[in-house]
Amino acid sequence: MPLSHALTPSRPHEKPPCGIKTVLFDLDGTLADTAPDLAYALNCVLQEQGRPPLPFENIRPVVSHGGIALIKHGFHIDESDAAFQLLRQRLLAIYRENIARETRLFDGMAELLEQLEQRGLNWGVVTNKPGWLTEPLLEALGVKSRAAAVVSGDTLPERKPHPAPMLLACEQAGSAAAHCLYVGDAERDITAGRNAGMHTLVALFGYLGETDFPEQWQADGMVESALEILDWLERW
Repeated sequence: MPLSHALTPSRPHEKPPCGIKTVLFDLDGTLADTAPDLAYALNCVLQEQGRPPLPFENIRPVVSHGGIALIKHGFHIDESDAAFQLLRQRLLAIYRENIARETRLFDGMAELLEQLEQRGLNWGVVTNKPGWLTEPLLEALGVKSRAAAVVSGDTLPERKPHPAPMLLACEQAGSAAAHCLYVGDAERDITAGRNAGMHTLVALFGYLGETDFPEQWQADGMVESALEILDWLERW
């Protein structure tokens, strides 16, 4: 089915396609393009430590892996270094102060969310980002009150790729896992979704790096843009 068909507005209350009742998203690199603000925070910390900033293109593929990965990437140290946790805390503090400086929903995502709601589906977020960052970001993006489920990295003792956060999101959204689709841009996203018994899609528009091979992740499909998710739902 051509993509143009997927962009045609549906009738309100149209029956949900293919048994999917809930679409769940990873946050960084899937729902929202957070890389500019996380790159800004990392470069601020680097400059505070007398180091040159890194090009945005160098930082972008690391963003989905969180603050720990960013500090490792920027400073070439690991958690055994005495300065690691202080640098990470500084990174997160700067990021919190600039959490929606340039962050936006990915192109087509606002329309996708509207289309899902018009078709009688609900949606939510499952992220490894801690709640004290997730909640204000969703609020700043103007979508928090519309989400049927929000599960952050510290909501439960387990985080993705463990399936527990995914199953909690299903409970919050009122859907069985078999009726949920999870969209993410990292292998742990697809692993978590599959282990929870969900359908899964790889967001190729997210923060994939040269060492990522999404065709090996055993997802149900891959999409180049947010609106292709509608096309997948129609074709599934």
